[in-house]
Amino acid sequence: MIRPSLLQIVTLSLFVFLSSCCDCELYSFLPEERSEPKPEAPKISADRLNIIPGDMPDSAAAFLPVSEKIFAQLKPIPEGDPKAYTETIAGAENASFEMLPIPGGEFTIGTPDSEADRSDDEGPQKKIQIEPFWMASTETTWGLYRAFMENGKNRNKDGTLDLDGNKLSPEAPLQSNPNLIDAISQPTPPYMPMHNSMGDNAGYDSKYPAVAATQHSASKFCEWLTAQTGHYYRLPTEAEWEYACRAGTTTAYSFGDDPSELDEYAWYFENSDGSYQPVATKKPNPWGLFDMHGNVSEWTIDAYLPDYSNHPGDTINPFALSPKRYPRVTRGGHWDCDPQELRSGQRLPSDRSWKNTDPQDPKSIWYHTDNWGLGFRVIRPAKIPTLEEMHLLWNTGPGERF
Repeated sequence: MIRPSLLQIVTLSLFVFLSSCCDCELYSFLPEERSEPKPEAPKISADRLNIIPGDMPDSAAAFLPVSEKIFAQLKPIPEGDPKAYTETIAGAENASFEMLPIPGGEFTIGTPDSEADRSDDEGPQKKIQIEPFWMASTETTWGLYRAFMENGKNRNKDGTLDLDGNKLSPEAPLQSNPNLIDAISQPTPPYMPMHNSMGDNAGYDSKYPAVAATQHSASKFCEWLTAQTGHYYRLPTEAEWEYACRAGTTTAYSFGDDPSELDEYAWYFENSDGSYQPVATKKPNPWGLFDMHGNVSEWTIDAYLPDYSNHPGDTINPFALSPKRYPRVTRGGHWDCDPQELRSGQRLPSDRSWKNTDPQDPKSIWYHTDNWGLGFRVIRPAKIPTLEEMHLLWNTGPGERF
């Protein structure tokens, strides 16, 4: 959890005081978000994926026509060994990011019993095979994410375009024949600055990581990014994330076992001055990835399981999905964490308390208003997925609340 600063405490106290003194509903300009019954939808099959047996998320069949259009525009994977490249996004004021090749291989997920500060959910260790992919060298920045978040369209609560003036009644994504980018489900406007005045009041400075997005929002950003580029982006699985973080090492951190070296590689409680910091200002791990330890914790695509007992060993990239919104898996620790929380094998499940100050009922599916240390980075698999795989992994959320 984030340790509240004095400014945050004062701000929250004022928020509560004003709320108690006012007869009107909080944020009355926002329509109340209510659950709507969903029609029965066919299950989406993705047989090539190594999904750990369990209940599956809703198929999001209403959004499948959008996935089909994006899938038709995917560019082929270049032949030969993957090379690093830079992607530029015209729809984000030409913001760019670097993608680094991560070689395929085998590693051991989890931590040994002998590792200091180990938690029970970090075992039992299993040997896992990982196929090649590209991973962003940094966490996703405001320079990229803000254009998706502040998309300038009237949207329903589920992110579809609001065509009838009722934000509680979703319309079919392609009903008004919009351009493909607008048809993608995207966030409603935030009702408070999502940078939380961090970074010395830097606002949405493009050097800082985007924070407080839900896992669902991060996945839909990947869909938006894919539509902009023709390259398939998604969140990493938990196994892919740990494999990339370790970068061939077996120690507690990618640089060794000594937490006294963290200052060179990570922003955390002791050196962050109570705020996130610009990306790529510390040393990278052996594969060139910055901030895998600290700065902001990072979403994976996985639902949280209490340990690795159900992960099949000696298989390719197993991961867990769930119809439930909580808990999902974050990794890496953040600027307000202690050293043991930044270890390569450390896991942190999401929690509904991350939305405590959201005044809506039910809470927004786009923002975690109480976790300012939460971010993400994207990956690109080194092979084209099937349509079903692509659609499923963009739509593992928002999930059932209870």
